[in-house]
Amino acid sequence: MDAFFASAEQASKPSLRGKAVVVGGLGPRGVVATASYEARVFGVNSAMPMAQARRLAPNAAYLVPRFGFYRSISEQVMGLLRALSPLVEPLSLDEAFVDLEAGGAAWDAESARVTGERLRADIRAVTGLTGSVGLAASKMIAKIASERAKPDGLVLIEPGTERTLLGPLSVRTLPGVGPATGDHLRRAGITTVDEIAEAGEDELVRLVGKAHGHGLYAMALAHDERPVVAERETKSVSVEDTYDVDIHDRVRVGLEVQRLADRCVRRLRAAGLSGRTIVLKVRRYDFSTLTRSETLRGPTDDPGVVREAAARLLDSVDTTGGVRLLGVGVSGLADYTQEDLFAQAAGEQADFLEEEHTEEERGEEQAVPVERRWPAGHDVQHAGFGHGWVQGSGLGRVTVRFERPEDSGPGRVRTFRTDDPELEPVEPLPLVAQHPAVPPGGAAPLVAPGSGDPPAGPLPSVRRGPGDLPAEPMPMSTPVEVRGPEDRPAEPPASSVRRSDVPPSTPTPSGSRGPADSPGEPLPSVEPGVDARQGEPLFDGRAAR
Repeated sequence: MDAFFASAEQASKPSLRGKAVVVGGLGPRGVVATASYEARVFGVNSAMPMAQARRLAPNAAYLVPRFGFYRSISEQVMGLLRALSPLVEPLSLDEAFVDLEAGGAAWDAESARVTGERLRADIRAVTGLTGSVGLAASKMIAKIASERAKPDGLVLIEPGTERTLLGPLSVRTLPGVGPATGDHLRRAGITTVDEIAEAGEDELVRLVGKAHGHGLYAMALAHDERPVVAERETKSVSVEDTYDVDIHDRVRVGLEVQRLADRCVRRLRAAGLSGRTIVLKVRRYDFSTLTRSETLRGPTDDPGVVREAAARLLDSVDTTGGVRLLGVGVSGLADYTQEDLFAQAAGEQADFLEEEHTEEERGEEQAVPVERRWPAGHDVQHAGFGHGWVQGSGLGRVTVRFERPEDSGPGRVRTFRTDDPELEPVEPLPLVAQHPAVPPGGAAPLVAPGSGDPPAGPLPSVRRGPGDLPAEPMPMSTPVEVRGPEDRPAEPPASSVRRSDVPPSTPTPSGSRGPADSPGEPLPSVEPGVDARQGEPLFDGRAAR
């Protein structure tokens, strides 16, 4: 999928279409998850610190991820892929390998191209989003092809042309070559894939080690025999949190570890698994990361056992100076448990005491008002104005833009008190109201809505390039990849980043300023229901000041 998270947000919010959108953690230590192509023009990319992204694109729309929404779209796309073949290997929410030969969806270059074009059309019809397709005879080359197809394209690498494609590319193109290995090879005078092949296998083993050297040389020769694996065995289950401010209080650190242990166990039980090895991860104030582990006598999914093990591991870690990240994980997984009865009993007693303590303080907690949180970009429903999404919040106010995915233009903006009883969080609306059902068993061809009955013969090629070669038989296990987090930037139209939300011919309503427009002067506080231009917070959730 192309810039998946950002594209989904643009599709569900008409006012953001054609504008710079950045999705990620909005805190001081947040990281960019996905940036739209309009934001990439300014140099914003995935995995970039959010503070740096704000400096590069100060007028972009900054949104909190809606993973449940993205997961629902991903399930639709994966359903389309499974209709093509039983061998689908998901790599993330927006990336997967598919063995087209296994499902009979392709048997030569031309049939693979037709299937790829039909898949792209079905993805757009079902989700309203675009996806790029890479076709090749191996997983590695399919991955490279999908990246070259970005955005919204299809690239087919003919069998026998892989070496010509790989030769001039950087060594970083090959899987497993990161910054450290790339720098090591560069110091040895190796910068391209051709130079890896020329160096020879023995030299690569000497430079990067036996295991990595053999694999690197094979990839440079375009040899990739990895099959598409439909199901991967889960090796571990873990959770971790990065804190906006370093935690110095040792008691607070212990409470956070217990909370993470409980979350980890919930994930473990949801997957029907248990584990023997408990792992604690601590990243200190100076970015040094410590990992401690303890192996139990048998696998467990008991929260008391995991909490006690994590607490023992924490006792061996020096947290002086502060902690910026904590994580708890369980590995050595199994589908059965062999509990320590004493630890289990202790855990149950602790749970009982905790529940009793909670009941005693519940009345006091209810007496203390807690301000409702409104994450930027999340969906809300107002009794009088209908469906909308949070444009920003702060200083006891929340600004909402009321619009739906099917709207042709940006909606009106209103500002309310954060405790307004008529404003409630709701689930996201679907991007496409109606879509074709995925054929059971995946045997029937996929047809976009309105296209009528499927044709009797092969579909004609929709997109042919001048360099396409005549159709030749492709080898077995032809993977296709649909991928998206690291898309290459594309130049948007000149007017796509900075423009008014309302056409010039239409009188500009109060409070209809778009998220990518230039920020205004400091705004005073406002009363509920007034227009946002009289006092809306900054778009990304920071309070106006």
